[in-house]
Amino acid sequence: MLGKVASDVLGLSDVGIVIKPEDYNKVDTDDYVMHEDNERIYFLIKSKADEYCFTNRALIHLDGTSASSKKRTLYRYDYCNYRISNVTLETAGVMDMDAEIKFMLGKNMEYSIDVHKKHINELKDLYKSLVRISIVQADSEALLGLSRKSIEMASNTLSQIRSTEGMLSQQFKELNQIAFDWLASTRSRYMVTDFGFVFDRYINN
Repeated sequence: MLGKVASDVLGLSDVGIVIKPEDYNKVDTDDYVMHEDNERIYFLIKSKADEYCFTNRALIHLDGTSASSKKRTLYRYDYCNYRISNVTLETAGVMDMDAEIKFMLGKNMEYSIDVHKKHINELKDLYKSLVRISIVQADSEALLGLSRKSIEMASNTLSQIRSTEGMLSQQFKELNQIAFDWLASTRSRYMVTDFGFVFDRYINN
């Protein structure tokens, strides 16, 4: 009953619409946002069957098999674990009712979301946000790769230094700890988990 009321209030159809912030409490995905950990919704698309909730940390997708079915599946894709790529925006033609935003999530998940063409300006902001997130993710991945190569080179160099048998065990422990601390530090520095700064720039600007 609540779903039907929300559909009536928001004017939903099979083509998605962009939900305004003041209406976030009318959608189901809001219940699954980790507000307790400062996660917040920045963009939300809803049709009768699906919800696509873009937060500062993840895409939360509430997947409905059909508009008439009550069975729904919730998926969560944190940006730090799923790389965004191949972002495209297909604007509506003269006779079309909807625009379409597409992107790859991870290695093999392709999203294609139809949205009513009246929301094209909002979709342009989402498009820019997703493109920027993909750039930040690529830069972070490259820096993490360089840090791994750096510690490998340092470890290989130190391993070639001759040591007595008594010192070898202690040196191994020390090198292992140094390597762990280095990788943990660089991961914390370069792996971005909160993309609120991107959404603030392109959506809330």
